[in-house]
Amino acid sequence: MREGSTAGVALRETIQLAQAAEKMGYNRYWVAEHHNLPNFAGTAPEVLVGQIAANTQRIRVGSGGVMLSHYSSLKVAETFRMLDALYPDRIDLGIGRAPGSDQITAAALAYPSMPKEIRHFPQQVRDVVNFLNDSQPDDHPFHEIAASPDEPDTAPQVWLLGSRYESAFMAAKMGLPFAYAHFFGMGPDDGPQIVESYRQNFEASENLEQPLVNVGVQVLCADTEEEARRIGSSRNLGRLRSVTGRAKGIPSPELASAYKYLANEWQFIQQYQRKCVDGDPEQVKAGLEKVAEDYQTPDLSVVTICYSFEDRVRSYELVARACGLEPSGLG
Repeated sequence: MREGSTAGVALRETIQLAQAAEKMGYNRYWVAEHHNLPNFAGTAPEVLVGQIAANTQRIRVGSGGVMLSHYSSLKVAETFRMLDALYPDRIDLGIGRAPGSDQITAAALAYPSMPKEIRHFPQQVRDVVNFLNDSQPDDHPFHEIAASPDEPDTAPQVWLLGSRYESAFMAAKMGLPFAYAHFFGMGPDDGPQIVESYRQNFEASENLEQPLVNVGVQVLCADTEEEARRIGSSRNLGRLRSVTGRAKGIPSPELASAYKYLANEWQFIQQYQRKCVDGDPEQVKAGLEKVAEDYQTPDLSVVTICYSFEDRVRSYELVARACGLEPSGLG
C-alpha cells in the first residue's frame, strides 16, 4: 500500500499486475497473507487468488502463503480444492508457519479459542496434504471425511514456505517443494546452506520424487542504476518503518530521499540491501543469475515493492526481457 492511498487501490493493482505478468511470460503469481500491518492489504490470499485466476488465463496463481496456524486444515484444503476445481492445474497452495502479524493479532484471529501451539503445525500440514489427496490414514480421527469439491484428476500443488532450517527440514521429510524467502531470511550467507539442508534430507513422497526449490528475491529494476536506487529508496524506508513500528504505507521517493537516517538506521538499510537485487537490467540479470547459482535452482520468485505502480510494472517488464522470458501472446 502506498502512503496516502487505500487498500482497495492496492488490491486492484495486484490484479492488474498479475495480468501484466502473465503477458510478460511469468510462470506463477503468488500473494501473501498479512494482518494488522499498514503496509499490506492482503489479509485473505484465498480470495485474492480467486480474483486473480478469474482475471487471467494461463498463469499459475497461489498463496505465498496461507498462514496455516490460524485455520483448520480441512477448511484450507476445501478452499483450495474449490479454487482448483474452478481453475484446474493453475492453483498453488503455499503454506507458511509464521503468524503474518503480531502476537495480539494472532490471538484475535483465534478468539474465542486460543492460538494453536506451533507444535501442531507439522500435523496440520500433513492433514492439508492428505485432505487434498484424499489419503488420510485409516487411524486418523477424520479419515472418513472427504474434502470437497471432489475433482479426482486435479489438486493444488502444495509448497512449504520458510526462511529457517526448521522449515527446510520439515519440507524435506514430508517430500514437499520448498520455497525459501531469501528477501527476509536469516541472511544472504545462510540461505544456500538452509536450502542445501533441504536437499540433503529430502525424502521422496507421492507428491514429489525429487527436491524442488523456489527462492524469493526482492528485486527493483529500472532503466538506469541511478533510477533504480531512487525508486528503491521508498522500499528501504518502508522496511525501516515496518521493523520499528512506524509503518503507514510505502513512502514516496521524494520523502525517502529527504529522510535523515540515524547511524544505526543507515546500517540496517545497508544490511537489508544486501538481500536485494537492484539496478539496471544487466545488473539485475547478473544478480539473479548469482542467486540462482548460489541456491542451485533456476526457479526464482521476484518480489518488487515500490511507491509507483507504473515503476513496479516497468521493473517486472525489464526483468522479463533481461532474463529472456517469452511473452504469452495474450491480448
